[in-house]
Amino acid sequence: MSGFIPSNSGGRRGRGFTLIELVIALAIIGLISLLLFSGLRLGGRSWEAVETVGARLSGLRLADGFIRRTLGQARPATTIYDGQIVQVFAGESERLEWAAPLSEHVGLSGLYILRLQLEGAGEARTLILTRWLLHPEILEGGDAVPIWEPMSEQDAAASSDLRADLDTADGAFGRARLLENVSRFELAYYGLADGDSEPDWHDDWLGQTRLPDLVRIRLETTAQSWPDLVVALPDQP
Repeated sequence: MSGFIPSNSGGRRGRGFTLIELVIALAIIGLISLLLFSGLRLGGRSWEAVETVGARLSGLRLADGFIRRTLGQARPATTIYDGQIVQVFAGESERLEWAAPLSEHVGLSGLYILRLQLEGAGEARTLILTRWLLHPEILEGGDAVPIWEPMSEQDAAASSDLRADLDTADGAFGRARLLENVSRFELAYYGLADGDSEPDWHDDWLGQTRLPDLVRIRLETTAQSWPDLVVALPDQP
């Protein structure tokens, strides 16, 4: 009777992996794990970078949106100061003051005098918005409200003595940080200035009887630049 003799290959499979095969398999598994871990770290860092850039852009977008909206609603308002009728709108190369309506989310709805200027020292300053309700009792000041003076007659450093975040007189006066770490804030004004025959760009707009047609704003932070913002002011009679 002849017996069955198993083949060598079948016997080898029954014995399992050799030491060399096991080492190679472990090395491959380790390499795959390393690649996966590296990919997760890279993905995490990429996401953090996206979030950081997004936060920077968000601040610029908010500032851009507020300035665009309120300047687009500017009013040719006047008020009484020191017994004289003065135009509210005043523009310099790094400061701007105008009258525009604000909704009730600020505390009181109505027409406000808005002042926009840089405060602080160094290359990274803060863009501050100060607001007064356009009402004689508010503009004359009080215990919680500083007296309003035309921007052209007040030094830029005078407001820096006040806190950056204020909301007093039931919202009739307030100050807020519009954008931090600002490295550049430049203003220019286009329109027909008193005494000119043709409209042109100007570095300031002071003592004029009309609002400018356009206001151009160049705004940059220490980490991000932004395209020039050009706002058309409402048509005037």
